[in-house]
Amino acid sequence: MINERILIAVGGNAIHPTKRPGTVAQQIEFAKKTADALLPVMLQNNQLIITHGNGPVVGKILMRQALSRDTIPPMSMDVCVAHSQGGIAYLLMQSLENILRQHKNDRHVVCLLTQVEVDRDDPAFDNPTKPVGFFYESEADANDIAAKLGWTMREDAGRGWRYVVPSPEPRHIVDISLIETIANSGAVVIAGGGGGIPVVRNPDGTREGVEAVIDKDLSSAHMANVLGIETLMILTAVDGVYVNFGTPQQRRLDNITLEELQHWEQQGEFSAGSMGPKVAAAIRFIQGGGKRAVIAHLDDAIAALNGDTGTQLTA
Repeated sequence: MINERILIAVGGNAIHPTKRPGTVAQQIEFAKKTADALLPVMLQNNQLIITHGNGPVVGKILMRQALSRDTIPPMSMDVCVAHSQGGIAYLLMQSLENILRQHKNDRHVVCLLTQVEVDRDDPAFDNPTKPVGFFYESEADANDIAAKLGWTMREDAGRGWRYVVPSPEPRHIVDISLIETIANSGAVVIAGGGGGIPVVRNPDGTREGVEAVIDKDLSSAHMANVLGIETLMILTAVDGVYVNFGTPQQRRLDNITLEELQHWEQQGEFSAGSMGPKVAAAIRFIQGGGKRAVIAHLDDAIAALNGDTGTQLTA
């Protein structure tokens, strides 16, 4: 009998080196570190779904297209997201299964290419906000790349300048019943990578891709709520949610209520380019019927699951 139902959202910057070249060897290295961190969770008797970010990877895909645009026709954004989703999930699936086998555990890991429906009239299409790809340290460099490629560049939480794209709200996880069926079988399911492949539904029921990137954390919260999952864990490259971040008064929020977290969100404490979407996702998850949302460092996965570290938000 399954003891707990968990959805773990792993940040793109936690599984891909942002300030390293990002070679395949380095991506494999990071996938193995992710597997090491998640092993104690996978060894438990649980229903486990894993989502992941794709920001650094999809940015590299876009850059390759920009550099070769005069000789190779570029792919649309939805296809770029699909490419990143498949590539990242492949490396994660392999690393997770490898470490399970090393510990004599025969649990399977399955990756599911996942489409996510959005509203064709979502106002986000008129206001790109989602950062993807590389950080450019100076505004001059950002302006130069914007002029050459026609990209919209914005400063990202004091870390540099990045390309921003539309980020519409997730409305429906396509084939979510299949995700649930696989998870119920006991297999670890990797789904919804990069927030899902953005698609819209036509009046005749057919779907088509759109130029956007869906926020991974918001999509993960939506998936968890629809599936009735009790615990949402958002694992990233920091050890929790801080207020007054970067000042002598900075303080991590450890055990916190929904009302308290909403207060700090309304005070503008969380940057839209980093912690903001994670906090928003945690709040939505609890409001949607979830029992516990955890934001913690990837390396602290099992300790955070046990309630010993990270920011713990409970209903």
